[in-house]
Amino acid sequence: MRIGIFAKTFAGHDPAVVLRAVRDAGYGCTQFNLASADLDAMPAEVPDAVIAAIAGAARETGVSIEALSGTYNMIHPDPAVRALGLERLGVVIAAAARLGVGMVTLCTGTRDPHDQWRAHPDNTAPDAWRDLRAEMGRAAELAERHGVDLGIEPEQANVVMSAADALRLFRDVGSPRLRVVLDPANLFEHESTGAAARIVADAVDLLAGHVGMAHAKDRDAQGRFCTAGTGIVDFPAFLGRLRDTGFDGPVIAHGLTAAEAPGVAALLVRSMPT
Repeated sequence: MRIGIFAKTFAGHDPAVVLRAVRDAGYGCTQFNLASADLDAMPAEVPDAVIAAIAGAARETGVSIEALSGTYNMIHPDPAVRALGLERLGVVIAAAARLGVGMVTLCTGTRDPHDQWRAHPDNTAPDAWRDLRAEMGRAAELAERHGVDLGIEPEQANVVMSAADALRLFRDVGSPRLRVVLDPANLFEHESTGAAARIVADAVDLLAGHVGMAHAKDRDAQGRFCTAGTGIVDFPAFLGRLRDTGFDGPVIAHGLTAAEAPGVAALLVRSMPT
């Protein structure tokens, strides 16, 4: 497994500056956001000069880019908003292919019209799943065209909330380009330490063979997100179970400050199975 971090953890819009900060904090890889290259996160275009700058920074620092962020609200209640998001996703997927980056990460969406990370009671309605299945099918066609995987992340505020939801979506869409980004802290909210551990272990087992990337953030006993190592997630158990399923991909820290980044890198190194 490889230890990485969200590039946006570090301030700056120059890829070389950002990736040097990633390296100096103790990480060998990153999940990159095009905002760290002085573009919109979901830009209308990615100029050749920006591609060259990102690729050059990765070579200079030795930091590999494991994924680009391509998140938009895939079930936004306004179809026009979804259409624009899909168009911009196509730009990000094409940029990933130009960079030789194998994955673009997604948000499966919410019916909340203002915040793609906020839960909404209509997320569990049949029409929400229908819209997600159609949108993901269109996104998968773009990914297949460019030879790039799409990483979807089960999380409580979105339509895909659980490991079972992710498998259902994979079956419904039927694309070999769909993968899971698995964050243990997104699999539960208010649970005891023991119950949380069982939920995480069951998700890892159920998704064996489908996980393309792991995320590392935490939840505290009150259900709030927190920095890895300060909550109730058992990272040695999580990473060991992933290893036992054959996973050997990137583990990407996020939900932390730049000042916390070196300590989390050390935690993840200690948590790696031997």
